[in-house]
Amino acid sequence: MLAEDSVLLRAGLTKLLRDGGFDVVAAVADADQLLTAVDTHRPDVVVVDVRMPPTHTDEGIRAALVIRRQYPKIAVCVLSQYVEESYATDLLSVDTSGVGYLLKDRVARVSDFLDALRRVAAGGTALDPEVVAQLLVRRRDDPMRRLTPREQEVLKLMAEGRSNNGITEALKVSHSAVEKYVSNIFAKLDLPPTDTDHRRVLAVLKYLGA
Repeated sequence: MLAEDSVLLRAGLTKLLRDGGFDVVAAVADADQLLTAVDTHRPDVVVVDVRMPPTHTDEGIRAALVIRRQYPKIAVCVLSQYVEESYATDLLSVDTSGVGYLLKDRVARVSDFLDALRRVAAGGTALDPEVVAQLLVRRRDDPMRRLTPREQEVLKLMAEGRSNNGITEALKVSHSAVEKYVSNIFAKLDLPPTDTDHRRVLAVLKYLGA
């Protein structure tokens, strides 16, 4: 499902998604229509702009937060020109699974966008690096300072939704090296092994200052 107030962009995205193998069940122009359509169709994933009618401020991302609360199984991918930091933090603070936040001007290739959307629809995470950078909160007592520059780089890629294989490809290092970096990150962020918590998600939340 697609929510975008620009007629041309909405039509273009609809065609792009359908050509990419997605079944677009609805394409709407404002947040109220989006919430109604979500209740009717219960899509697998929603792509939504941040700023929509009537005020063109934050209607889209507020609707995304409603969807996350009321329909937690529906994945949400925010596609916007802006980073709304407070709302983005709320979007990511409870559960990072099935969440994406991409900036329109930084989507360089259609294939990358479609891959990110598939990852979000499958329960993964896709965050633009600029979003990650703006959400990062560093304090003097921040455990992030314990990490080496390379470990911080690995954690940043984890926050963007990369798997260990994706990190291996991005950094051009061995898989065993990535596993070691990830293990060090867990240790330095005080995240011991547990049967009840997902350490990768908890590490990303610490990175985002949640």
